[in-house]
Amino acid sequence: MAHTFLVQPGKWTLEGNWVERDSMPIQVKGRTLVGWSRDNFWFTMVTKLTFPGIDREELTMAYKGRIDSDERSFAFVVDDSSLGKVEGEGIIGPDSIIQRYWVMGDKKMRTGFQTLYRRDSNTYSLASGIISGQNLASTMEAILTRHTDF
Repeated sequence: MAHTFLVQPGKWTLEGNWVERDSMPIQVKGRTLVGWSRDNFWFTMVTKLTFPGIDREELTMAYKGRIDSDERSFAFVVDDSSLGKVEGEGIIGPDSIIQRYWVMGDKKMRTGFQTLYRRDSNTYSLASGIISGQNLASTMEAILTRHTDF
């Protein structure tokens, strides 16, 4: 079974938990839209995360990237409403998509990771984290669900 997230255009919803260091988990919900250029050279992805029931600003991330010709690795840049300018890379495995990223010119030396594990063609499990210096600052665990009414 081939991947559907990232490698195909699509509309996804996200539901899960966000945990910051020394804090209780909070609910997170989101939407992701993945698109591809006409020549299938560039992908774009826009994600918006909200935190229902608490007074916290939403997070937005606008990605632009390219999957290499081997269709197993990719590179991307992100404009992140919280982190700023971000660069990253990833590997597409048989069952998972794993990426790491780093914040450009960041005095806090923040980096991060994200693993998307395919449960089926319409569902992925997400685990991610943000690292500040040598400390794990926050994590997110969520389920992404594809909507085929795209």
